[in-house]
Amino acid sequence: MENSEEIRMTSSSRRVRGWLSASGMIGVFSLLVGRLAATPLGWLGSFCGAAIAVCLARRWPTSPLGRWLGAARWLWSLPVMAVTLRICTKSVTAYSYPGWDYVVPAALVLLLKEPMLRLFGASDTTYPYAERYFTVYISGSVFALLSTGMNQFIIAQGYAKIGMISVIIGAIMNIALDPLFIFVFHMGVEGAALATILSQAVSACFVLYFLLKKARVRISFGGYDLSVMGRVLKLGVAPFTIIAADNIMIIAKNALLQKYGGAQGDTLISCNTIVQSFMLVVTMPLSGISGGTQSIISYNFGACRSDRVLKAQKFIIGLCIGYTTLLFVMARLAGSAFAALFTSDAALNEAACRAIRICTLAIIPLGAQYAIVDGFTAMGQVQMSLPLSFWRKTVYFVALFLIPKFADASKIFYAEPISDVMCVMLSVPLYLALIGKILRRREQIMQEN
Repeated sequence: MENSEEIRMTSSSRRVRGWLSASGMIGVFSLLVGRLAATPLGWLGSFCGAAIAVCLARRWPTSPLGRWLGAARWLWSLPVMAVTLRICTKSVTAYSYPGWDYVVPAALVLLLKEPMLRLFGASDTTYPYAERYFTVYISGSVFALLSTGMNQFIIAQGYAKIGMISVIIGAIMNIALDPLFIFVFHMGVEGAALATILSQAVSACFVLYFLLKKARVRISFGGYDLSVMGRVLKLGVAPFTIIAADNIMIIAKNALLQKYGGAQGDTLISCNTIVQSFMLVVTMPLSGISGGTQSIISYNFGACRSDRVLKAQKFIIGLCIGYTTLLFVMARLAGSAFAALFTSDAALNEAACRAIRICTLAIIPLGAQYAIVDGFTAMGQVQMSLPLSFWRKTVYFVALFLIPKFADASKIFYAEPISDVMCVMLSVPLYLALIGKILRRREQIMQEN
């Protein structure tokens, strides 16, 4: 009987792992397509490409908000969901259905668009292009928040394939409409933005239709539970803060490249867009691997199976390092081919390829960082995982502002490998020193109970 229960729970954990891994892969696919869809603007000239680069920071502050509410899926995507699945999810789904809480921030962003775009790195040359793209996109940003935020509830119910289909629908439309609006209808940057929001609107309609008509747990209204609302907001604080910090990092980097880049400022910002797109290919699947296996570690940690926790952690670290090693090699062999997806300018391609190689200098040990941080989170050691995550971001920020004081703007890209090395130098020794104590303390608690 005990073995059959263990098999059942292990099977459940594997399904959850699959859902969360799918979520990570959907994330990278969606973000990368969004950048690839703007490729024709890069071909029109470096000014248009730089304008889109500035507007990529448009995700601040609306994207963190969507992630905050979307994080509610964690309430019922772990093994404990079997206890109160239908009770909690109706309140969670109803509360998280976007409305004024998405529209109001978008309206505020439109009112502040000029100072925001200037802060993001727009120059006098690129501002007209950035302003037109930004205005159209933000006006329809509610569709992006609907499609990405509510998609989490589809994935958490086990419909990973449906979640991927919703993204693919929008991606295909985006790629098809971009050249149509830009070159056939001669709409320029407005056409690129319009293509994006129309594709996201279709994805949002698909997601809402499924959640209203087909899902096991459907969108409902009324019967709100304040305690569940509080849990949603509490669980969403961490991803909200992390995504917000990531967006601030992009904004700061663009601003510094513009400030210290001089005449090359716009080119360096365009270069940074290509680099960030490549880094998405590194970090998003890495998050899917490490985050998607958290339920396995969490279940065995709760069951006091320390041997399995260590075995799983060892396997995940090896898998993450293997993936980052592959991307390290790809950055050196195929960096130019990747940059060619975004620009036809030979000089920009060469600069982007060089920057990609710099930014990936230390990505191999970064795999261990991701696995350790997510491993601590899976074992309920948030007091360890969050500081380790923000330690890397702190080092990055310090390096970002110090480097241009002593070197030219193109060296700003070295902030990435510096932060990667420094974070691993702290996380690996800390993990080795504490993992045994954490597991033994868990076993003692179980024995006392």
